[in-house]
Amino acid sequence: MRTIAVLNQKGGVGKTTTVANTAAALAMAGRRVLVLDLDPQAHLTIHLGVEPAAVSGGAYHVMIQATPMDQQIMMVRPNLWLLPANIHLVGAEAELAGLPERETILRHALEAVAGHFEYCMIDCGPSLGLLTLNALSAAQEVLIPLQPHFLALQGFGQLLQTIELVNRRINPGLKVAGILLCMYDSRASLPQEVKADIESFLANARGSGTAWADAQVLPTHIRRNIKLAEAPSYGKTILEYDPACNGAEDYRQVAAYLMATEHVQATTRPHD
Repeated sequence: MRTIAVLNQKGGVGKTTTVANTAAALAMAGRRVLVLDLDPQAHLTIHLGVEPAAVSGGAYHVMIQATPMDQQIMMVRPNLWLLPANIHLVGAEAELAGLPERETILRHALEAVAGHFEYCMIDCGPSLGLLTLNALSAAQEVLIPLQPHFLALQGFGQLLQTIELVNRRINPGLKVAGILLCMYDSRASLPQEVKADIESFLANARGSGTAWADAQVLPTHIRRNIKLAEAPSYGKTILEYDPACNGAEDYRQVAAYLMATEHVQATTRPHD
């Protein structure tokens, strides 16, 4: 199972949108996909049409009460399963602090279901706390959604250092797979300048042995598209809400990129 943590400690950059729509595109392409909502705001859960108040267990029970993963996931689309979140996840950070092996609870929970899925995508909250640490411990790859403006780059270095720390201490197979530019306007010069800066930074890291040494800016970017903002209010993915719009096409391309790199990842996985 290829496990991808979608992470950026800054909010509003497209993490949930990326998980929901990329996972939906992978599922439509015939891949068996599990998505995990580790954000107490439960936006991924809502995006996929599940009411958080109706969730009796979900991610909180898996993380805090050691409930088996297969008892808490639900099928929300053909080939697509969700571990939902609800308001109880707000207290999980404090409760995790007192648990043994608190950084690897999610990794162990996923081991029991890994054989049932080809992909697992984890929607992380906008923080670098214990829930996010669990996601990084369980993942082989990190996908970083980023808005192409300079303020969005300010926390980028800190995020990479956090990933590097987890790589050294907890999960030696963890690496940054790519940067996905979201809300991209190709008509403006600033997004292109920011993209060039990131590509230059990543090029300088080649051969460095860091967790981002092989990372790249994904060859597709997510164009500004109001339909992407509208779809969650209907509990739909963009592929259901408006399958012909730019947002749907862009996320199909992200899924295609992931599928095209499957053979590369299969040789480098630290654990399944």
